[in-house]
Amino acid sequence: MSAVSLQGVGIGWRRELALFIDRMPSPGFVEVLAEHLPPTGPIPEPLVRLRKRGVPLVLHSVSLGLGAAEPPSSERLSWLARQAERLGATCISEHLAFVRAGGIESGHLLPIPRTLDALEVLAENVLRAQAALPVPLALENVASLFEWPDAAFTEAEFLREVLARTSASLLLDVANLHAHVLNHGTDADAVLASVPRERLAYVHVAGGVQHGGLYHDTHAHPVPSGPMALLERLARRLGPVPVMLERDDRFPSETELSAELGAMSLALERGASHGGSEETHG
Repeated sequence: MSAVSLQGVGIGWRRELALFIDRMPSPGFVEVLAEHLPPTGPIPEPLVRLRKRGVPLVLHSVSLGLGAAEPPSSERLSWLARQAERLGATCISEHLAFVRAGGIESGHLLPIPRTLDALEVLAENVLRAQAALPVPLALENVASLFEWPDAAFTEAEFLREVLARTSASLLLDVANLHAHVLNHGTDADAVLASVPRERLAYVHVAGGVQHGGLYHDTHAHPVPSGPMALLERLARRLGPVPVMLERDDRFPSETELSAELGAMSLALERGASHGGSEETHG
């Protein structure tokens, strides 16, 4: 299955942001939540307009549960494939997480234990999903407030192993990585170094907040300096990368949204101008 080819600075589509996105002169790409699309009938008219403008659309899912012991059901995969075809999506992204067990829905994206057994199950589920979906699949690292004990792999090693065992691409969420750094002391440089440019589909940036001694990836607060710094460090290593802003609640003014998108562009420019393609030189 071919690699994902996106460019520029994009944004996650929400009904509350539809007018703002309509007014954007040239969004690099737009990500659409699969679970927010109507189950039947036409897709929302603003998305039809984006498609007519030639803006690449990415379908983002939160409900497959690729990290679960039970494989994703054929019904869920068929539903997701239909949503991708209705949208005309260039790729589908899903999380490295599990969301249900024993028939109980968690309502959250739960981290996967970084063990060999969990890795092998995850890889089988990803391969099953890839075989059922009509477009390339990208896998996203998640934020978490806790870690499972007795990890056999670091976060960077786990990402490398997942990519090595599948042909999936990576959706690197630098806001989630920022949360991991603050909450668990994750080595951000090791994670950034584990990302091959040819396997990187795109990058997520989002806001969050410190609360109760932990960093919460809320998508409802301004983007702090940490994720922007990680984006710049990634661009320093790989050159310009496709990146998008996620905002799910407490929607700010168009001025604030434009400022955050502009800051993302500047972070890419600073990073690329001070390094770029470090991976080529080892």
